[in-house]
Amino acid sequence: MTITELHNSTTVKERILIVEDNELHRLITHDCLEAEGYTVLSLPDGLNFFSALAEFQPGLLLLDLKLPCIDGLTLLQQLKSSAWSAVPVIVASAYAFQSEKQKAIDLGACAYLTKPIALENLVKTIEVELKTAYSII
Repeated sequence: MTITELHNSTTVKERILIVEDNELHRLITHDCLEAEGYTVLSLPDGLNFFSALAEFQPGLLLLDLKLPCIDGLTLLQQLKSSAWSAVPVIVASAYAFQSEKQKAIDLGACAYLTKPIALENLVKTIEVELKTAYSII
């Protein structure tokens, strides 16, 4: 299925963009969210981030911080100063330091989850953030 076909078959709130460099984490999260009924697009890095945003038009972004080429905090900062600033962002990172969490929140992340993340907790956090952002669910 192409991105255009995915876009035409779902509403914005049902689409989640994952940016995660760890292939296993990316695949597990992708499959879990699809099983929950979301349409998911996954990227291994931030190189095609803005073109994916424009094509896929996600309702929520799940973002790792430690990424190759361009780090998650830089992507978050660029996102929040772009036309996509209203898209809620959940940061999912192995960085457990309060300073990293605070940076992400200060840059506009709506939630920060420290890996490893229980899939039930991830799904619940996504539901809460979508409800907050779009008054749904």
